[in-house]
Parts: sequence; C-alpha cells; structure tokens
Amino acid sequence: ELMASLQCRLQTLWEEQELVLVEARECAKWGEELEVMVRSLCKPNEFERYLMFIGDLEKVLSLLLCLSSRLARVQHAMSRVDDSTEAEEKQSLHERHKLLSQQREDAKDLKENLDRRERVVSGILAKYLTEQQLQDYQHFVQVKTSLLIEQKDLEEQIKFFEEQLENLEQSIP
Repeated sequence: ELMASLQCRLQTLWEEQELVLVEARECAKWGEELEVMVRSLCKPNEFERYLMFIGDLEKVLSLLLCLSSRLARVQHAMSRVDDSTEAEEKQSLHERHKLLSQQREDAKDLKENLDRRERVVSGILAKYLTEQQLQDYQHFVQVKTSLLIEQKDLEEQIKFFEEQLENLEQSIP
C-alpha cells in the first residue's frame, strides 16, 4: 500500500515536471523573442550586458539552489547523528556542512551582484523600451526565475520519493 502510494505520488510529480518543462520551453521562446528585440534596439555593448545577465541568471540561481539542497541533505544527515555514529563520519559531515555553508554564502554574494546587474540592465532597457515592453521584460525575468526554482524543487521531491521507494523495496524480503 505504501509502495503504491509512493508510486502514485511520483507519477504526479513526473506529470508536474512535464508541465513545468513545457512552460520552460515557452519561456525560452519568449526569451528568444525578447533577445531579438533588445539586439535591434540597443548598442552592441548594452546588448552584451543584457545577454550576460540573462545567461548568468540561470547559472547563479542553479548554483544557489543546488548548494541549498546539498546543505539541507547534509543537515538532515547531521540530525541523525547519535552516539553510535563513528567520529570520522561526524567529522566528515561537519566539514561538508562548513564547506557547503561557505559556498552558499559565496553564491548569495553572486546573487546580490546579479541583482545589481539586473537593475543596471533594466536602466539600459528603460531608455529603449516602452513601459509595456519593460514590464514584459521584468515579467520574463520573474517567470524564468520562478520556473528554475520550481524545476529544482520538483527534481528534489522526485529524488526524495525515488529514494524512499527504493529503500522500501530493499526492505521487503
């Protein structure tokens, strides 16, 4: 019964993931259209700033989300540490936690820098775009960001339920 429930939940998550992927493809097409418009309106160096920002948006968010999920897994493992846990394993978890925490702080700094760059790019685009076009650009950035977060969240949930299902299957004789 529990296995059927996990499989059902996994099926639902896979379907949600497929819908998010469809939305991501639509967002990518929207991004391509926006890129063509920005290229036609802006100076080459301004267009390069725009392209760098859009490219870095995905990289920095993916890095931050990945580090956060890895840190959460290490924290979960640390919460299960007890007196029977070997000192070497405790030390390893502590070191991984420290390293991931520092890397996540560095990624947060990158995100703050990215936010500043986004304001600069918005300022550049404000010189060329209509108010509606500028709002469309800002909406595009928000949608792209939320889709990346949603994709990562679904990946994590799927991974969790697959692990639960695998553990359950291995525990049954």
